[in-house]
Amino acid sequence: MMRHFAWALLLLLGVSAARAQKSYLGFDQNLYPGDAALTKLHRTFSYACYWLNNPPQMNTNPWTGKRGLLRAQGFGFLLLFNGRLDAQLKGRDATTLGGADGAAAVKAALDEGFPMRAVIFLDQEEGGRMLPEQAAYLRGWIDAVRRGGFRAGVYCSGISVPEGDGSISTAQDVHHQFPKAALWVANDACPPSPGCRLRAAPPAGSGFAGAEVWQFAQSPRRPQYTAACVKTYSADGNCYAPGLPQTAQSLLDLDTAASADPSAGR
Repeated sequence: MMRHFAWALLLLLGVSAARAQKSYLGFDQNLYPGDAALTKLHRTFSYACYWLNNPPQMNTNPWTGKRGLLRAQGFGFLLLFNGRLDAQLKGRDATTLGGADGAAAVKAALDEGFPMRAVIFLDQEEGGRMLPEQAAYLRGWIDAVRRGGFRAGVYCSGISVPEGDGSISTAQDVHHQFPKAALWVANDACPPSPGCRLRAAPPAGSGFAGAEVWQFAQSPRRPQYTAACVKTYSADGNCYAPGLPQTAQSLLDLDTAASADPSAGR
């Protein structure tokens, strides 16, 4: 009897561990892929990014008003707010700017119908250790998002860069200064990245153990990081959604997470 109980317990623990380790594939891109593409995309991807303001180098936000369509197709969400570059912060009150942008992120999330306590990630594009004004901006943004009833997260690089006798990644610096912020870590270097392959892996594979999401492929690929996996990308250097024509709307970045709805936005 005890032997059967032990085997049952081991089986239960094994199933629980397998569930705990399950990872889900998602995508992010600046352009909205189009309503007609959603059904095909959801055959491969569990969640999609969702910009709450204009994506980088764009004057409009093509994702506005699309939450209902994505949710109806079964997608989870990665909520993303485009932050400011260091050049936009120098000589200004970075903390106040961060607070204003954080409040704007909260308003946009509510206007789009996202639930309170969802995670909003700030797009922190520049790598390495943050400069003082970048950290001040991030502090103001995180505080405002939390005051608004949402969880604050940061999209940032997990690739280490030289610093003195050692090295530092933005993910390490952000975690050190803001340990409660959720981290969406970008590391497209091969390895650890598999390149443009549709493989869901634990986010800790990014090289940062605390990552909640790992962006492991970017479009276009960055040659300095992807020489070992160049053949996984298309000839033009981009990563495209399977089953769709290769256009600007179907090129994307690949992400993996431990949840099918990493921002809890459904």
